[in-house]
Amino acid sequence: MLSGICTINLYFPNSHSLKDKRNIIKSIKSRIRNNFNVSVSEINNNDLWKNTTLGIACIGNEKRYLDNVLNEVIKFIENQNKLQVIDFKKTIL
Repeated sequence: MLSGICTINLYFPNSHSLKDKRNIIKSIKSRIRNNFNVSVSEINNNDLWKNTTLGIACIGNEKRYLDNVLNEVIKFIENQNKLQVIDFKKTIL
């Protein structure tokens, strides 16, 4: 069994409060879970208005499968209008 882990740093240019940011994050996390069957959590910068880091994890039997799932999640997040991806890091163990 292998596990795929991805951390994604995000920037919210139109967020003017923690409430704005949390609404966006809640929606994105829900859609990621439903579409890709992965675990998602906000793991850093919880109290900042404009930035956050999401942690995404999945398990599987093949490295290629895990890499494809994480790539699809990253593409999905990059296509969101209300945020920008600053950087990301993928690890498959």
